Amino acid sequence: MKPRGRRRKRRRLSLRLIDVRRDGPYSGFVLDQLLRPVKDRLIAPIARTLGSRLHPTTITLAAAAIGIAAAVLAWSGRYGWACALWITNRVVDGLDGAVARQTGRQSDYGGYLDMLLDVVVYSAVPIGFALGVASTPLFIAVIALLAAFYLNITSWLYLSALLEKRAEGGRSARGSTSILMPSGVVEGTETIVAYGVMLLWPAAAIPIIWILAAATLAGVAQRIAWARRHVR
Repeated sequence: MKPRGRRRKRRRLSLRLIDVRRDGPYSGFVLDQLLRPVKDRLIAPIARTLGSRLHPTTITLAAAAIGIAAAVLAWSGRYGWACALWITNRVVDGLDGAVARQTGRQSDYGGYLDMLLDVVVYSAVPIGFALGVASTPLFIAVIALLAAFYLNITSWLYLSALLEKRAEGGRSARGSTSILMPSGVVEGTETIVAYGVMLLWPAAAIPIIWILAAATLAGVAQRIAWARRHVR
């Protein structure tokens, strides 16, 4: 075998040996990984009850409606109610996948719709809050946050596509999501807490948003560094 052929063979072998759960952009302190088993145990009884009554897509749409209502309440300055609906949105959002797994109704479309509407809600809440306050420094902070979210989504979606293409996105690596989702510094739990504190403590909103944006970009850098080492 020629040297170039041997190098290609070794490269293919090294890619197959990468454990994306252990060595990939999953390392580091990520609360979602620690809390997911607890969350799954808590919502399992509710999912079993709802499974015979509601389709998972119905739950997904209901969660999105609640999230958008939270954004509207934040716009109108009703921060306590906005926070309550924001937390409710996240709880209901966690039920659609659980119901789908309990009833055997998992689908790629359901996973796609869930992620798409998550992006809508995660964007709508800070936008609604900023429109209600109407402060230039807050607008700048929210623009920076949404730009960080944009880069974050791009970084993990394209990396996920590459890992799926290389057959490294098996069910064990994906966990309970429809596709492989490379973790970052900021995930669902951190954002839930940040938005909740922002709504309950509006005076601290600007530094909270800047910290969230910076942490999100740190996650992007983490994935880029990992991809530079492993994805050739």
